[in-house]
Amino acid sequence: MKIAVLIPCYNESLTVAKVVKDYKEAFPTADIYVYDNNSTDGTDEIARKAGAIVKYEYQQGKGNVIRSMFKDIDADCYIMADGDDTNPPEPEMVDLILQGKAEMVIGDRLSSTYFTENKRLFHNSGNRIVRWLINKLFNVHVKDIMTGSRAFSYSFVKTFPVLSKGFEIETEMTIHAAANNLSMVEVPVNYRDRPEGSESKLNTYSDGIKVLKTIARLFKEYKPTAFFGLFALLFLIISVAFGAPVFYEYFQTGLVERFPTLIFSGFMLIVSLLLWITGLILEVIVKKNRQMFELVWIRTKREKIN
Repeated sequence: MKIAVLIPCYNESLTVAKVVKDYKEAFPTADIYVYDNNSTDGTDEIARKAGAIVKYEYQQGKGNVIRSMFKDIDADCYIMADGDDTNPPEPEMVDLILQGKAEMVIGDRLSSTYFTENKRLFHNSGNRIVRWLINKLFNVHVKDIMTGSRAFSYSFVKTFPVLSKGFEIETEMTIHAAANNLSMVEVPVNYRDRPEGSESKLNTYSDGIKVLKTIARLFKEYKPTAFFGLFALLFLIISVAFGAPVFYEYFQTGLVERFPTLIFSGFMLIVSLLLWITGLILEVIVKKNRQMFELVWIRTKREKIN
């Protein structure tokens, strides 16, 4: 069984050697890949000296790096790890993939030491918000959405369409698995804060907004009936709120004295109906896409077996 450790890196010279060393010790037969994403501090040379296979991705962003990794590398099990030495290797994650018990294993930091080790306050609250949104919108129970510690099967990697460019990639992975009913298992992993002098590349505010936009986009794409239905309901409420008094006056007096209000109410009702119909049409397309995905999934499984 071939195991590939994937480590996306951008200016991680302080920690990348230790990360490579730890994963080489934990998985002696694995190929350790470090993808350098335009580092300026010599991360690539340090990783190479530590024994990693160094490759380059020149489009900035973690999502772009993951896209290249998944496209270029073939393995039976993929381990994705951050180059900041915050998550130690967890062999159980690999075992679950190789035994066929999961298509994606998530290293759950939030159930262990994350909230005590992580010193950035808004990272903690941001993780809670993202977790609550995804679990509610997609009816799953994932504890750690944003973790970079994951393991994947061959089928997951080769059928996952990487659309995100940055740190929202982990959110996209989780929603993709939830929406397509792919088996996910969470394994608690220890988390330790970055060593002194090592800085996080995640911007709490700008990257947080990108993550929220990704959730909204994927909710629209995977659950269009619910997405457009919410807006349809909003416009219906507006229509009723403005139209009800006009109809009440009409039944009381037999006269319609507020034609502009009646016209506005009717327009809101039309918009509501159009949104609802849009959701129904897109739901049919989504169902067709899921059928196509299942066919691609089966073909990928067979290719791997053969």
